[in-house]
Amino acid sequence: MFCKYLKLWNLTADGSPVTTPTSALLPVLSGDGLAMLKVALLDEEKVGNELMIWWKGEGAARVLAHAENTILMERAEAGISLVDFAREGQDDEASCTVCAVLRQLHRPRVHAPPALPSLAMWFEPLSRAAQEHGGILRVAAETALELLASQYDVVVLHGDMHHGNVLRFGSRGWLAIDPKGLIGERGFDYANIFCNPDDQTAAMPGRLARQISVVAKAADLVPSRLLSWVLAWAGLSAAFSLEDGLAPNAARLKIAELAAAELNR
Repeated sequence: MFCKYLKLWNLTADGSPVTTPTSALLPVLSGDGLAMLKVALLDEEKVGNELMIWWKGEGAARVLAHAENTILMERAEAGISLVDFAREGQDDEASCTVCAVLRQLHRPRVHAPPALPSLAMWFEPLSRAAQEHGGILRVAAETALELLASQYDVVVLHGDMHHGNVLRFGSRGWLAIDPKGLIGERGFDYANIFCNPDDQTAAMPGRLARQISVVAKAADLVPSRLLSWVLAWAGLSAAFSLEDGLAPNAARLKIAELAAAELNR
């Protein structure tokens, strides 16, 4: 899988390959520089690769070369993680860092973006799950419909922004990786912060309310609308599990319930 691109771009393998259900990655050396080969295995990952190319390294890892369904991009530093920040007393700082990266990604560009699915299309699994299971999924689906019908600040979205998808790239600072790529309201991209960096941290008493305040201020968002996006996203995340034939993620359902409770205060 990688041999073709190692030869094409004169690369040297610099670690073990990692294969996920959606992509295959290989750390490499490009000259003296650290880089990463990423081969998209699914269409949604191909869209993500196209978006990484379009961003041109502004807010995201820089793509050094690309061909077919593969990109060669700069590689992040090892051992520095926003996940650790959030777990070890720097939760506010981690959230603000994610917000700063999203601000760069959402900035208008001169050139038109690649063809991307709409946010409304992305939420279709939640509608199906709500009809079948009801409960908090129905509340999340109703909230999503209201949000989607009144979108503003429509931008190119990362689509899967969380602590693990923002990495440190030396002097270039914190940058995003692994986008899904969507078109929709800017506020949606901040919702996944509240389901991360892990289930335990996300559900800590008082954490949701505090981070709503932190993120709303850092990103210039209306707190109540941000809460609504958190409710909708958490429900959608649980619905994705159902679409895969699994039980709904209990932690996501908990975040949806916490967001609904905050909205009803």
